[in-house]
Amino acid sequence: MFDKSKGRYLTRGINNEIPLSMQVFLWDRIDSLAEPRDYLQIFELSAHNGMQKLVHKQEQPGYKAEYILADSASSETIDAKIYVIDDGEHCTMLLAEEY
Repeated sequence: MFDKSKGRYLTRGINNEIPLSMQVFLWDRIDSLAEPRDYLQIFELSAHNGMQKLVHKQEQPGYKAEYILADSASSETIDAKIYVIDDGEHCTMLLAEEY
């Protein structure tokens, strides 16, 4: 799952609402996961004391990690739920409301 040789795609919502640096960070979090990876990766972004909080989850096998991004304190925080789906042929990052 999530082999780098597969095409990686973004929806319009991701492109318009999520900064490129955050998109790259999310892909990096998936790439750093040990195998096996679930076909569905879930990211929940929210504000935490003026900084960006990121929760990364998957169901099978169970996984959850939380990050507080201190360098985001100078910029506006993002509130969003993001899915990244591997359908076997390509990987797509989309906002939950675009699903």
